[in-house]
Amino acid sequence: MTGQNQSEPVKTVQGCTGCCFLQYLRLTNFKIFDMATLNKGILGGFSGKVGTVVGANWRGLDIIRSRPKISKRNPTEKQLEQQMKFKLAISFLQPVKSIQSLYFGSESGVKSRVNLAVSYTISEAIRVVAGLPELIYNKVLITRGELTSFQNAVLTTQPGGVLHLEWEDNSTQGNAAASDQVSLVCYCEELKNWEIYEGIVMRSDLMADVTLPAYCLGKTMEVYAFLNNEKQTAASTSFYLGEYLVN
Repeated sequence: MTGQNQSEPVKTVQGCTGCCFLQYLRLTNFKIFDMATLNKGILGGFSGKVGTVVGANWRGLDIIRSRPKISKRNPTEKQLEQQMKFKLAISFLQPVKSIQSLYFGSESGVKSRVNLAVSYTISEAIRVVAGLPELIYNKVLITRGELTSFQNAVLTTQPGGVLHLEWEDNSTQGNAAASDQVSLVCYCEELKNWEIYEGIVMRSDLMADVTLPAYCLGKTMEVYAFLNNEKQTAASTSFYLGEYLVN
């Protein structure tokens, strides 16, 4: 490894075979780094920095990579805009990460479901207004899948912070099943807070009620619903029910 140029790919080092290149979003001033996998060579995997090389375990693979170099160039306006959108997407989606890790599309190459959710949110559900990013709530997706969704779902609010959801029976359509589980997900922009209710009833129940905490009274909530199958291997694309004032 001695003498390896930092800008050149690391190809074979003490049992390291093949190269694994990742796309790296240029949201910061770091240059793209090179990466290789370790195949249980003389030293095997390691974690941390050794000279100009960094070792880590990435999604079950022992990898080594060259340390990124910081560019002295100032980021462009477009790069700064992308950085802000990225930060907003990450912070906004963090509380629903466990849901999206199961139910947002299918893992594609090096992209996890959570990565796909972040990418979608940045490209489709965030806009820039007066130089600042803001969410487009009716385009936000909590889940993205092939399971048959709700039919004619309608949400109403009731006193005491109750959200009441009704829908029509479509348990015989497509890949739907009566045992599919219904979940409600609510977000309050003012509080920057999520209220998540997973698996509250089944598709065949045709209605569901949840009671929001007292601190949500008088607040506006963005409300989403989705279904997942009983085995928790598939979900519908989430449905935006709208913006509601909790009373």
